[in-house]
Amino acid sequence: MDRKLLLIILDGVPYANWRRYFGNLEGWVASGTARVWKARSVLPSTSASCYASIHTGVSPQVHRVTSNETIFRVAEPDIFSEVTAAGGLTGAVAHSFWSAFFNRHPFDLVRDIEYDEPGAGPISHGRFHTMTGYGHDNQMTPCDVDLFATLTRLCMRRGIDYGMLHTCTLDSMGHRFGHDCIQMDKACCAADAMLAPFIPEWRAAGYEVIVTADHGQSLRGHHGGAGADQRDVALYYFGDADGPDEGVVLDQLALAPTILGRLGVAVPATMQAAPFLR
Repeated sequence: MDRKLLLIILDGVPYANWRRYFGNLEGWVASGTARVWKARSVLPSTSASCYASIHTGVSPQVHRVTSNETIFRVAEPDIFSEVTAAGGLTGAVAHSFWSAFFNRHPFDLVRDIEYDEPGAGPISHGRFHTMTGYGHDNQMTPCDVDLFATLTRLCMRRGIDYGMLHTCTLDSMGHRFGHDCIQMDKACCAADAMLAPFIPEWRAAGYEVIVTADHGQSLRGHHGGAGADQRDVALYYFGDADGPDEGVVLDQLALAPTILGRLGVAVPATMQAAPFLR
């Protein structure tokens, strides 16, 4: 690998909330340590559809993950498969959908909740959770700081070249409360505070870091449709690559080829969007 990179996905955070409430991330932008762009999700702006597109670089109309109910092993090349094929080590700390999409389906609670299988599949080291029983009155989400610590441990103990972390806390909060409320203001601030100590640690360990969301949410806590509130998110980049002007809106389909390019891995022909970092 030419470099190492971590992708941090905070599920369901609309662009406006990133820029208003994530004071640590915005502070790094203001100081010149990070850069930020607006990014636009695929359609539908449904979680599972976005997960599959983020990692394959193709639309839901191609990979066919069109809802949270269409879960299967995705056929198209993805970041994990290409990094592993190039001899790199990958790690994921995420919802079980990611394991089902990119390693094996169906997800088996005992077999797949935690695995260390370099060479056996696209995801070398997996730490997953299911959110079984999730609903309006019980979010069933792990603590974000525990997930950040778990990813850090994979970096330290396993030496992963590419790592992905996904947490649903803010998405779940948005579905429950909507976004025009003090609960979401405080939840975004808390997530920012939990994430902040880890970014310098990851950078010191040699990782470039991208922080973003899979999709946004409406003020009423909905996503899946075409509204800018449901599709537009922020993307923060910590690293030394050149990127476009801040006013450029990034295509979510460009994330996969961009990450592979930063890692020095050949981009498969299926990923046709132009990388935005060089």
